[in-house]
Amino acid sequence: MAFSAAELHVLRRSLAHALQSSSAPLDASEVQDCLRLARSVDDAVQEAARLRAFLLADLARYRGALPGSLRGYLELLQDALAAGYEPAPDDLAALRALRADPAAAALLDRAQDLLERSVRRRLSTAPAPRTRLLAMAGGREEPAPKPRPGEPPQPEEPPRPIPTPGEVFPPRRKPTPPPAEGRAAG
Repeated sequence: MAFSAAELHVLRRSLAHALQSSSAPLDASEVQDCLRLARSVDDAVQEAARLRAFLLADLARYRGALPGSLRGYLELLQDALAAGYEPAPDDLAALRALRADPAAAALLDRAQDLLERSVRRRLSTAPAPRTRLLAMAGGREEPAPKPRPGEPPQPEEPPRPIPTPGEVFPPRRKPTPPPAEGRAAG
């Protein structure tokens, strides 16, 4: 994203004002300049999104026309990778099919390397795995209360019985046949 000299001047003034410790309000012309800069930034972001969508659609068209569009596809993919595009599985499959071409083989190596770095980056920023669940509510017995001084100790509670599979999953009953009716087929 590039800014004109006037936009940079407005941006610099806005940042300086935001960082000042005084709470002096901006005058009307400065507010208008800030609003124009915000619109320019919004326009640039929207244009970048439109351009990215166009380039990705173009890349898909070239990929669909392979192998006849090999040179154009490789150039578009190189540009997309340079702009931060993460290669899709379709891109890797196409490059693998075209690896007899030295440029496609080199681009395949580069795409696999970029994809591997991307996966490692995502895994390194992933939240830490949950800790193991050690006890569930109702699944852990409360410890026996400690006896008060002078009281005899209470006997330990008996361990909870472990249910058998037949108790947890009772056997299925065979369906009973429907009662025979006394009607004759006619």
